[in-house]
Amino acid sequence: MAVYDRALIISQAEAAPGIFSMWLETEKIAKEAKPGQFLSLYCGSEDKLLPRPISICEISEDRTALRLVYRVAGKGTKEFAGLKAGDRIDVMGALGNGFPLSGSKVKAILIGGGIGIPPMLELAKELDCEKSIVLGYRDLTFLDKEFIPYGQVYLSTEDGSCGVKGNVINAIEQNELQADVIYACGPTPMLKGVKAYAKEHNITAWLSLEERMACGIGACLACVCKTKDTDHHTHVNNTRICKEGPVFLAEEIEL
Repeated sequence: MAVYDRALIISQAEAAPGIFSMWLETEKIAKEAKPGQFLSLYCGSEDKLLPRPISICEISEDRTALRLVYRVAGKGTKEFAGLKAGDRIDVMGALGNGFPLSGSKVKAILIGGGIGIPPMLELAKELDCEKSIVLGYRDLTFLDKEFIPYGQVYLSTEDGSCGVKGNVINAIEQNELQADVIYACGPTPMLKGVKAYAKEHNITAWLSLEERMACGIGACLACVCKTKDTDHHTHVNNTRICKEGPVFLAEEIEL
């Protein structure tokens, strides 16, 4: 159930050019949050009515605070980037479903691409199994060193400046990584590749979809994706990313 809170900003810093890391004190939301879920953040300006969805990057150990790592992509996120410690912001969460946690006997590959990397950090912390972590960037890296305590980290960059030159699938293949389950979050072209790779190698894959959202609670039907089964809400072959997702079993959706 969604909870509203006027959260206190504990800290904010620029993690990379145009990428900001914000910690929010919000015990009401953090105590129930799961890796893979997201928050809707509201702007203070009256001309920006719709909230901005941002994935949860980390949950504090005492479950009183949440970390968000986001890219400045428009007027809303630009406003968030101007906030500082001590300011407050209206938030709603935790929204959507999260990643299912596999058992300790499996091998998992965690894949993050671009701004889909932050939500994989809390998942890496909570998964109690053998983990390979594959992070894909265009060029400049961020957060990669924070994954090191939780598994073997492999990088790919489009220009080859760090790690394997190419994409996350290239990194998996060149390092001959094996897995029983894949967890992935990133842009749709990357997720299509991950889905195809998982199917070819008979690996279970859970994908977290990125999509523009409006209400964030499934009422407006602005964020939908195609599914192989008929949705009970709309009676057509689609489902709401913000409500039934953003995490889906790869074989249940069309990309």
